[in-house]
Amino acid sequence: MNRAQLENLLPHRGTMLLPDSAELTPDGTARGERLIRGDEFFLDGHFPDDPIVPGVILCELLAQTACVLLSHRAGGCKTLLTGLDRVRFKNPVRPGDTAVTQCKIVGQMGNFYTAEGTVSVKDTLCATARFSFALIPATKAENV
Repeated sequence: MNRAQLENLLPHRGTMLLPDSAELTPDGTARGERLIRGDEFFLDGHFPDDPIVPGVILCELLAQTACVLLSHRAGGCKTLLTGLDRVRFKNPVRPGDTAVTQCKIVGQMGNFYTAEGTVSVKDTLCATARFSFALIPATKAENV
């Protein structure tokens, strides 16, 4: 999926639509990529002499990639992030890096899903996380 296709799937727009591309893989995972150009809003001041992608942005990038996994189940629903667990930051992601995300669904209870994911640059693991989502009918999600 390119950015235009991701806009059809995700409610994020502008600077908050983080993946440049994403795909479902034959093994049932989602893979995404984001080239960190260096002019992103989240690098402004983080840190002036040594820019590093904030961890919360890496978590959001993972969450948006995981939404690709739920796209076939989400008809008429918004996918809302409900929790983060076991988040670990191993290595920094910097301007010029292509952050590669890998996510898989590891659990489901009703409309709640649990996923696990990683962020890597080349072959270097940068972050890992376990996170949960709820599929909420769009009309209810607007009132949350």
